[in-house]
Amino acid sequence: MNKALFLDRDGIINVDHGYVYQQQDFEFTEGIFELCQHATKLGYLLIVITNQSGIARGKYTEADFLTLTEWMKTTFNQHNCLITDVFFCPHHPTKGKGEYLKTCQCRKPEPGLILQAATKYNIDLSQSVFIGDKVSDMQAAESAGINNRILVASQYNDSSLETARSITEIADARAFIV
Repeated sequence: MNKALFLDRDGIINVDHGYVYQQQDFEFTEGIFELCQHATKLGYLLIVITNQSGIARGKYTEADFLTLTEWMKTTFNQHNCLITDVFFCPHHPTKGKGEYLKTCQCRKPEPGLILQAATKYNIDLSQSVFIGDKVSDMQAAESAGINNRILVASQYNDSSLETARSITEIADARAFIV
């Protein structure tokens, strides 16, 4: 079986400027490439798990998201990091429009996207790591059976609701990826 480093996107891979869907607004977080290079050398697959309610809210389209995702993956490749796959939820249970207005199993804190990735890539979740910046990331990871959960301090933290390692910078996560 494989092991994976699961990464949230906004707030972990890129600075969370709110509803980022264009290259000019996408700012990589400091240390993300070095962290992913480290994980790759240790045999981890790199998998992105991201809620994209901006699609549901009509702020941008799935095509916009996919175009930015391809650019992001290419940039990672240029830094010797291969993103195996990106799983995203385009829904929102209360603020979505049209087909995107729904409660689903793919929107974190539900574990649906993680479980899809585990099935598709034969991933041992007990040997994997999840890095996120929201309690909902940690809840999804815990529900999926990922024990090594790392919460990067952010504006969304509520430490009373989660059980994860808390760090202040992406680079600090390296110590927990072995």
